Amino acid sequence: MASYAASLPSQLAGLYEPNKLQALRYGANVVRDHLLAALPTPTSRAFIVTGTSLATRTPLIKDLEQLLVGGGGDADPQSTQKNRHAGTFAHIKQHAPVEQLDEATRLILRDENIDTIISVGGGSPIDSAKAIIFRVHEQKKTRDRPTSWLRHIAIPTTLSAAECTPNAGYTQRDGTKTGIKHPNCIPAYVFYDPSYVALHTPPHLILSTGIRALDHAVEAQYHPTATYVPCQLIARSAIAELFALLPQFKADPTDQLVITRLFLAAYASLGFLGANTGSQGLGLSHSLGYALGSPYGIPHGVTSCLTLGHVVKMKALTTTATAAAQIAALLPFVTTKQENGGGGGGGGRDDDDMVRDAQAVGDAIIDLVKRLGLATTLTEQKVGKDQVDIIVERATKGLSDNEKADELYLFDTQQH
Repeated sequence: MASYAASLPSQLAGLYEPNKLQALRYGANVVRDHLLAALPTPTSRAFIVTGTSLATRTPLIKDLEQLLVGGGGDADPQSTQKNRHAGTFAHIKQHAPVEQLDEATRLILRDENIDTIISVGGGSPIDSAKAIIFRVHEQKKTRDRPTSWLRHIAIPTTLSAAECTPNAGYTQRDGTKTGIKHPNCIPAYVFYDPSYVALHTPPHLILSTGIRALDHAVEAQYHPTATYVPCQLIARSAIAELFALLPQFKADPTDQLVITRLFLAAYASLGFLGANTGSQGLGLSHSLGYALGSPYGIPHGVTSCLTLGHVVKMKALTTTATAAAQIAALLPFVTTKQENGGGGGGGGRDDDDMVRDAQAVGDAIIDLVKRLGLATTLTEQKVGKDQVDIIVERATKGLSDNEKADELYLFDTQQH
Protein backbone atom coordinates (compact mmCIF):
# COMPACT_ATOMS: atom_id res chain seq x y z
CA MET A 1 0.00 0.00 0.00
CA ALA A 2 1.33 3.42 -0.96
CA SER A 3 1.52 6.69 0.94
CA TYR A 4 -0.99 9.34 -0.11
CA ALA A 5 0.24 12.39 1.78
CA ALA A 6 1.22 14.04 -1.50
CA SER A 7 -2.39 13.94 -2.69
CA LEU A 8 -3.74 15.64 0.40
CA PRO A 9 -3.86 19.45 0.65
CA SER A 10 -0.43 21.03 0.73
CA GLN A 11 -1.63 23.46 3.40
CA LEU A 12 -4.04 23.01 6.27
CA ALA A 13 -6.35 25.82 7.33
CA GLY A 14 -9.67 25.63 9.08
CA LEU A 15 -11.87 26.54 12.01
CA TYR A 16 -13.24 23.97 14.43
CA GLU A 17 -16.30 25.09 16.39
CA PRO A 18 -17.43 22.75 19.19
CA ASN A 19 -21.10 22.00 19.63
CA LYS A 20 -23.00 22.71 22.84
CA LEU A 21 -22.51 19.33 24.51
CA GLN A 22 -21.85 19.91 28.21
CA ALA A 23 -21.14 16.35 29.32
CA LEU A 24 -21.00 12.80 28.01
CA ARG A 25 -21.25 9.97 30.50
CA TYR A 26 -20.65 6.33 29.61
CA GLY A 27 -20.63 3.03 31.45
CA ALA A 28 -22.95 0.68 33.26
CA ASN A 29 -25.80 2.35 35.18
CA VAL A 30 -24.81 5.94 34.37
CA VAL A 31 -28.48 6.81 33.80
CA ARG A 32 -29.50 5.56 37.23
CA ASP A 33 -26.57 7.16 38.98
CA HIS A 34 -26.17 10.51 37.23
CA LEU A 35 -29.16 11.52 35.13
CA LEU A 36 -30.90 13.65 37.76
CA ALA A 37 -27.80 15.80 38.15
CA ALA A 38 -28.11 16.76 34.48
CA LEU A 39 -31.47 18.46 35.01
CA PRO A 40 -31.28 22.28 35.00
CA THR A 41 -32.63 22.78 38.55
CA PRO A 42 -33.67 20.71 41.57
CA THR A 43 -37.30 21.41 40.67
CA SER A 44 -37.00 20.69 36.93
CA ARG A 45 -39.77 18.92 35.07
CA ALA A 46 -38.73 16.52 32.32
CA PHE A 47 -40.76 15.17 29.41
CA ILE A 48 -39.71 11.84 27.86
CA VAL A 49 -39.78 11.29 24.09
CA THR A 50 -39.46 7.70 22.88
CA GLY A 51 -40.91 4.98 20.69
CA THR A 52 -43.67 2.50 21.35
CA SER A 53 -41.44 -0.59 21.47
CA LEU A 54 -39.17 0.73 24.21
CA ALA A 55 -42.18 1.89 26.23
CA THR A 56 -44.24 -1.29 25.93
CA ARG A 57 -41.76 -4.12 25.41
CA THR A 58 -38.99 -3.16 27.83
CA PRO A 59 -38.87 -1.86 31.41
CA LEU A 60 -36.57 1.03 30.44
CA ILE A 61 -39.12 3.82 30.20
CA LYS A 62 -40.99 2.81 33.34
CA ASP A 63 -37.67 2.66 35.20
CA LEU A 64 -36.76 6.12 33.90
CA GLU A 65 -40.16 7.52 34.90
CA GLN A 66 -39.72 6.05 38.37
CA LEU A 67 -36.25 7.61 38.65
CA LEU A 68 -37.75 11.01 37.82
CA VAL A 69 -40.62 10.51 40.24
CA GLY A 70 -38.69 9.14 43.18
CA GLY A 71 -35.17 10.51 42.88
CA GLY A 72 -32.02 8.53 43.48
CA GLY A 73 -28.52 8.57 42.06
CA ASP A 74 -26.70 11.86 42.53
CA ALA A 75 -29.84 14.02 42.72
CA ASP A 76 -29.65 17.21 44.76
CA PRO A 77 -30.45 16.13 48.35
CA GLN A 78 -31.98 19.58 49.02
CA SER A 79 -34.64 19.14 46.33
CA THR A 80 -38.13 19.76 47.71
CA GLN A 81 -39.96 18.50 44.62
CA LYS A 82 -39.23 14.86 44.05
CA ASN A 83 -41.53 14.33 41.08
CA ARG A 84 -39.61 15.56 38.07
CA HIS A 85 -41.62 13.56 35.54
CA ALA A 86 -43.89 15.80 33.46
CA GLY A 87 -45.06 13.19 30.98
CA THR A 88 -44.05 10.68 28.34
CA PHE A 89 -44.75 10.66 24.61
CA ALA A 90 -44.14 7.11 23.40
CA HIS A 91 -45.49 7.24 19.85
CA ILE A 92 -42.44 8.22 17.80
CA LYS A 93 -42.27 6.07 14.70
CA GLN A 94 -39.47 5.31 12.27
CA HIS A 95 -38.24 8.39 10.36
CA ALA A 96 -40.11 10.71 12.77
CA PRO A 97 -43.45 11.48 11.05
CA VAL A 98 -44.47 15.11 11.47
CA GLU A 99 -47.87 14.15 12.90
CA GLN A 100 -46.18 12.78 16.02
CA LEU A 101 -44.06 15.92 16.35
CA ASP A 102 -47.20 18.06 16.22
CA GLU A 103 -48.88 16.01 18.92
CA ALA A 104 -45.89 16.00 21.27
CA THR A 105 -45.35 19.74 20.78
CA ARG A 106 -48.96 20.45 21.77
CA LEU A 107 -48.58 18.39 24.95
CA ILE A 108 -45.41 20.18 26.01
CA LEU A 109 -46.84 23.64 25.38
CA ARG A 110 -49.63 22.89 27.85
CA ASP A 111 -47.18 22.71 30.77
CA GLU A 112 -45.17 25.87 31.42
CA ASN A 113 -43.01 24.05 33.97
CA ILE A 114 -41.36 21.66 31.50
CA ASP A 115 -37.73 22.68 31.02
CA THR A 116 -36.18 19.40 29.80
CA ILE A 117 -36.75 16.83 27.07
CA ILE A 118 -35.25 13.38 27.57
CA SER A 119 -35.00 11.41 24.34
CA VAL A 120 -34.62 7.63 24.62
CA GLY A 121 -33.97 5.40 21.64
CA GLY A 122 -32.37 5.57 18.23
CA GLY A 123 -32.23 8.24 15.58
CA SER A 124 -35.97 8.80 15.28
CA PRO A 125 -36.70 9.67 18.95
CA ILE A 126 -33.52 11.75 19.26
CA ASP A 127 -34.18 13.66 16.03
CA SER A 128 -37.82 14.06 17.04
CA ALA A 129 -36.79 15.57 20.36
CA LYS A 130 -34.56 18.08 18.57
CA ALA A 131 -37.36 19.03 16.19
CA ILE A 132 -39.86 19.29 19.06
CA ILE A 133 -37.53 21.58 21.02
CA PHE A 134 -37.22 23.81 17.96
CA ARG A 135 -40.98 23.86 17.35
CA VAL A 136 -41.79 24.61 21.00
CA HIS A 137 -39.36 27.53 20.95
CA GLU A 138 -40.80 28.93 17.71
CA GLN A 139 -44.40 28.61 18.88
CA LYS A 140 -43.65 30.28 22.19
CA LYS A 141 -42.17 33.22 20.28
CA THR A 142 -45.34 33.65 18.25
CA ARG A 143 -47.42 33.62 21.44
CA ASP A 144 -45.25 36.19 23.24
CA ARG A 145 -44.30 33.62 25.89
CA PRO A 146 -40.87 33.17 27.49
CA THR A 147 -38.56 31.67 24.91
CA SER A 148 -35.75 29.98 26.82
CA TRP A 149 -34.69 26.77 25.15
CA LEU A 150 -35.63 23.39 26.60
CA ARG A 151 -32.65 21.32 27.71
CA HIS A 152 -32.13 18.14 25.71
CA ILE A 153 -30.80 15.00 27.42
CA ALA A 154 -30.25 11.96 25.18
CA ILE A 155 -30.12 8.29 26.16
CA PRO A 156 -29.25 6.48 22.91
CA THR A 157 -30.07 2.80 22.48
CA THR A 158 -28.53 2.41 19.00
CA LEU A 159 -25.36 3.55 17.22
CA SER A 160 -27.08 6.04 14.90
CA ALA A 161 -25.16 8.98 16.47
CA ALA A 162 -28.15 11.31 16.08
CA GLU A 163 -27.13 12.80 19.42
CA CYS A 164 -23.98 14.21 17.81
CA THR A 165 -25.45 16.97 15.64
CA PRO A 166 -27.85 19.92 15.88
CA ASN A 167 -29.67 18.65 12.78
CA ALA A 168 -32.99 16.83 12.99
CA GLY A 169 -34.66 15.05 10.11
CA TYR A 170 -38.34 14.21 10.08
CA THR A 171 -40.89 13.00 7.55
CA GLN A 172 -43.43 15.27 5.93
CA ARG A 173 -46.96 14.16 5.15
CA ASP A 174 -46.01 13.32 1.55
CA GLY A 175 -43.36 10.85 2.78
CA THR A 176 -40.30 12.96 1.95
CA LYS A 177 -37.69 14.01 4.46
CA THR A 178 -37.12 17.54 5.71
CA GLY A 179 -35.53 18.92 8.84
CA ILE A 180 -34.33 21.67 11.13
CA LYS A 181 -30.92 22.73 12.37
CA HIS A 182 -30.19 24.81 15.43
CA PRO A 183 -27.28 24.65 17.90
CA ASN A 184 -29.64 24.77 20.89
CA CYS A 185 -31.37 21.54 19.84
CA ILE A 186 -28.35 19.29 20.25
CA PRO A 187 -28.32 17.25 23.47
CA ALA A 188 -26.53 19.06 26.26
CA TYR A 189 -26.00 15.72 28.04
CA VAL A 190 -25.53 12.28 26.50
CA PHE A 191 -25.72 9.06 28.51
CA TYR A 192 -24.23 5.92 26.94
CA ASP A 193 -25.49 3.17 29.22
CA PRO A 194 -24.78 -0.38 27.95
CA SER A 195 -27.50 -1.80 30.18
CA TYR A 196 -30.00 0.03 27.95
CA VAL A 197 -28.77 -2.10 25.03
CA ALA A 198 -27.55 -5.45 26.31
CA LEU A 199 -30.99 -6.88 27.09
CA HIS A 200 -33.34 -4.58 25.23
CA THR A 201 -32.07 -3.57 21.76
CA PRO A 202 -32.28 -6.20 19.00
CA PRO A 203 -28.73 -7.11 17.94
CA HIS A 204 -29.47 -6.58 14.24
CA LEU A 205 -30.39 -2.97 15.05
CA ILE A 206 -27.06 -2.35 16.78
CA LEU A 207 -25.22 -3.94 13.85
CA SER A 208 -27.02 -1.96 11.14
CA THR A 209 -26.73 1.34 12.99
CA GLY A 210 -23.07 0.48 13.51
CA ILE A 211 -22.74 0.59 9.73
CA ARG A 212 -24.55 3.93 9.86
CA ALA A 213 -21.86 5.17 12.25
CA LEU A 214 -19.23 3.83 9.84
CA ASP A 215 -20.99 5.82 7.12
CA HIS A 216 -20.58 9.00 9.22
CA ALA A 217 -16.89 8.36 9.83
CA VAL A 218 -16.06 7.58 6.21
CA GLU A 219 -18.00 10.48 4.71
CA ALA A 220 -16.48 12.88 7.23
CA GLN A 221 -13.18 12.28 5.43
CA TYR A 222 -14.38 14.17 2.36
CA HIS A 223 -17.01 16.45 3.88
CA PRO A 224 -16.12 20.03 2.84
CA THR A 225 -16.39 21.60 6.30
CA ALA A 226 -15.04 18.75 8.42
CA THR A 227 -11.81 19.80 10.10
CA TYR A 228 -8.69 17.66 9.97
CA VAL A 229 -8.41 17.92 13.76
CA PRO A 230 -10.30 16.75 15.64
CA CYS A 231 -12.99 15.46 13.27
CA GLN A 232 -11.24 13.50 10.55
CA LEU A 233 -8.44 12.04 12.65
CA ILE A 234 -10.81 10.89 15.39
CA ALA A 235 -13.28 9.54 12.83
CA ARG A 236 -10.49 7.33 11.49
CA SER A 237 -10.11 5.77 14.92
CA ALA A 238 -13.87 5.20 14.92
CA ILE A 239 -13.55 3.29 11.63
CA ALA A 240 -10.94 0.97 13.14
CA GLU A 241 -13.04 0.44 16.28
CA LEU A 242 -16.21 -0.33 14.32
CA PHE A 243 -14.42 -2.84 12.09
CA ALA A 244 -13.01 -4.57 15.17
CA LEU A 245 -16.00 -4.39 17.51
CA LEU A 246 -19.05 -5.05 15.35
CA PRO A 247 -18.03 -8.68 14.68
CA GLN A 248 -17.33 -9.08 18.42
CA PHE A 249 -20.80 -7.77 19.23
CA LYS A 250 -22.34 -10.16 16.71
CA ALA A 251 -20.61 -13.03 18.51
CA ASP A 252 -21.78 -11.86 21.96
CA PRO A 253 -24.51 -9.16 22.02
CA THR A 254 -24.48 -9.04 25.85
CA ASP A 255 -20.86 -7.92 26.31
CA GLN A 256 -21.29 -4.53 27.98
CA LEU A 257 -17.66 -3.53 27.50
CA VAL A 258 -17.97 -4.04 23.74
CA ILE A 259 -21.29 -2.15 23.74
CA THR A 260 -19.74 0.78 25.60
CA ARG A 261 -16.83 0.92 23.18
CA LEU A 262 -19.27 0.81 20.27
CA PHE A 263 -21.16 3.76 21.73
CA LEU A 264 -17.93 5.71 21.97
CA ALA A 265 -16.96 4.75 18.42
CA ALA A 266 -20.35 6.00 17.23
CA TYR A 267 -19.74 9.30 18.98
CA ALA A 268 -16.24 9.52 17.50
CA SER A 269 -17.70 8.95 14.04
CA LEU A 270 -19.65 12.21 14.07
CA GLY A 271 -19.43 14.04 17.39
CA PHE A 272 -16.27 15.94 16.53
CA LEU A 273 -17.77 17.45 13.42
CA GLY A 274 -18.97 19.93 16.02
CA ALA A 275 -20.86 22.90 14.66
CA ASN A 276 -19.15 22.48 11.28
CA THR A 277 -22.10 20.68 9.70
CA GLY A 278 -22.29 23.05 6.74
CA SER A 279 -25.32 23.62 4.56
CA GLN A 280 -25.17 20.29 2.72
CA GLY A 281 -25.53 16.68 3.79
CA LEU A 282 -22.56 14.70 5.02
CA GLY A 283 -21.97 12.95 1.70
CA LEU A 284 -23.47 11.00 -1.17
CA SER A 285 -24.14 7.83 0.84
CA HIS A 286 -26.13 9.91 3.32
CA SER A 287 -28.01 11.69 0.55
CA LEU A 288 -28.98 8.35 -0.92
CA GLY A 289 -30.01 7.17 2.54
CA TYR A 290 -32.42 10.07 2.92
CA ALA A 291 -33.81 9.44 -0.58
CA LEU A 292 -34.33 5.76 0.27
CA GLY A 293 -35.30 5.91 3.93
CA SER A 294 -38.61 7.57 4.65
CA PRO A 295 -40.14 7.30 1.13
CA TYR A 296 -39.70 3.50 1.13
CA GLY A 297 -39.75 2.73 4.85
CA ILE A 298 -36.13 1.54 4.99
CA PRO A 299 -34.25 2.15 8.28
CA HIS A 300 -31.19 4.37 7.88
CA GLY A 301 -28.90 1.66 9.22
CA VAL A 302 -30.06 -0.53 6.36
CA THR A 303 -29.68 2.27 3.81
CA SER A 304 -26.03 2.61 4.81
CA CYS A 305 -25.57 -1.12 4.30
CA LEU A 306 -27.00 -0.66 0.81
CA THR A 307 -25.00 2.38 -0.22
CA LEU A 308 -21.74 3.05 1.62
CA GLY A 309 -19.36 0.47 0.15
CA HIS A 310 -20.56 1.06 -3.40
CA VAL A 311 -20.42 4.84 -3.05
CA VAL A 312 -16.84 4.61 -1.81
CA LYS A 313 -15.86 2.46 -4.80
CA MET A 314 -17.57 4.83 -7.21
CA LYS A 315 -15.90 7.89 -5.69
CA ALA A 316 -12.53 6.19 -6.04
CA LEU A 317 -13.05 6.05 -9.79
CA THR A 318 -15.01 9.22 -10.57
CA THR A 319 -13.96 12.00 -8.18
CA THR A 320 -10.81 14.08 -7.77
CA ALA A 321 -7.42 12.65 -6.90
CA THR A 322 -7.62 14.32 -3.50
CA ALA A 323 -10.95 12.66 -2.68
CA ALA A 324 -9.63 9.29 -3.84
CA ALA A 325 -6.52 9.77 -1.69
CA GLN A 326 -8.65 10.60 1.34
CA ILE A 327 -10.48 7.32 0.86
CA ALA A 328 -7.32 5.31 0.14
CA ALA A 329 -5.75 6.64 3.35
CA LEU A 330 -8.43 4.70 5.27
CA LEU A 331 -7.07 1.33 4.19
CA PRO A 332 -4.98 0.74 7.34
CA PHE A 333 -8.11 1.30 9.43
CA VAL A 334 -10.23 -1.32 7.65
CA THR A 335 -7.65 -4.09 7.24
CA THR A 336 -5.09 -5.87 9.38
CA LYS A 337 -1.39 -5.15 9.11
CA GLN A 338 -0.89 -8.48 7.39
CA GLU A 339 -3.48 -7.55 4.78
CA ASN A 340 -2.14 -4.08 4.03
CA GLY A 341 1.57 -4.80 4.34
CA GLY A 342 2.07 -3.03 7.66
CA GLY A 343 0.70 0.45 7.11
CA GLY A 344 1.26 3.56 5.09
CA GLY A 345 4.58 2.61 3.61
CA GLY A 346 7.30 4.98 2.57
CA GLY A 347 8.15 6.39 -0.79
CA GLY A 348 5.93 7.58 -3.54
CA ARG A 349 2.71 6.42 -5.03
CA ASP A 350 0.95 6.60 -8.35
CA ASP A 351 -2.67 7.06 -9.35
CA ASP A 352 -3.15 3.35 -10.02
CA ASP A 353 -2.07 2.53 -6.47
CA MET A 354 -4.39 5.17 -5.09
CA VAL A 355 -7.46 4.01 -6.99
CA ARG A 356 -6.72 0.39 -6.17
CA ASP A 357 -6.42 1.11 -2.45
CA ALA A 358 -9.52 3.31 -2.44
CA GLN A 359 -11.44 0.53 -4.15
CA ALA A 360 -10.12 -1.87 -1.52
CA VAL A 361 -11.66 0.32 1.19
CA GLY A 362 -15.04 0.00 -0.50
CA ASP A 363 -14.58 -3.76 -0.83
CA ALA A 364 -13.70 -4.03 2.87
CA ILE A 365 -16.90 -2.20 3.81
CA ILE A 366 -19.00 -4.45 1.57
CA ASP A 367 -17.30 -7.51 3.10
CA LEU A 368 -17.97 -6.28 6.66
CA VAL A 369 -21.66 -5.81 5.83
CA LYS A 370 -21.76 -9.39 4.54
CA ARG A 371 -19.93 -10.80 7.57
CA LEU A 372 -22.44 -9.11 9.85
CA GLY A 373 -25.33 -10.70 7.95
CA LEU A 374 -26.61 -7.33 6.74
CA ALA A 375 -26.14 -7.60 2.97
CA THR A 376 -29.30 -6.68 1.07
CA THR A 377 -30.51 -5.14 -2.18
CA LEU A 378 -33.18 -2.70 -3.25
CA THR A 379 -35.16 -5.62 -4.66
CA GLU A 380 -35.10 -7.33 -1.25
CA GLN A 381 -36.26 -4.03 0.26
CA LYS A 382 -39.19 -4.03 -2.19
CA VAL A 383 -37.94 -1.06 -4.21
CA GLY A 384 -38.41 -1.64 -7.95
CA LYS A 385 -36.04 -0.62 -10.74
CA ASP A 386 -38.67 1.86 -11.88
CA GLN A 387 -37.83 3.91 -8.76
CA VAL A 388 -34.12 4.32 -9.52
CA ASP A 389 -34.46 7.58 -11.45
CA ILE A 390 -36.63 9.04 -8.68
CA ILE A 391 -34.15 8.03 -5.96
CA VAL A 392 -31.20 9.44 -7.87
CA GLU A 393 -33.00 12.71 -8.55
CA ARG A 394 -33.84 13.13 -4.85
CA ALA A 395 -30.30 12.30 -3.77
CA THR A 396 -28.43 14.39 -6.33
CA LYS A 397 -30.18 17.73 -6.33
CA GLY A 398 -27.62 20.34 -7.31
CA LEU A 399 -25.17 17.88 -8.85
CA SER A 400 -24.00 17.99 -12.45
CA ASP A 401 -25.42 15.72 -15.14
CA ASN A 402 -22.20 13.71 -15.15
CA GLU A 403 -22.41 13.14 -11.39
CA LYS A 404 -26.03 12.08 -11.72
CA ALA A 405 -25.06 9.67 -14.48
CA ASP A 406 -22.40 8.12 -12.22
CA GLU A 407 -24.98 7.67 -9.49
CA LEU A 408 -27.53 6.14 -11.85
CA TYR A 409 -24.88 3.67 -13.04
CA LEU A 410 -24.09 2.74 -9.43
CA PHE A 411 -27.71 1.92 -8.68
CA ASP A 412 -28.34 0.08 -11.91
CA THR A 413 -25.30 -2.17 -11.56
CA GLN A 414 -25.07 -2.77 -7.80
CA GLN A 415 -28.46 -2.67 -6.15
CA HIS A 416 -30.76 -5.11 -7.95
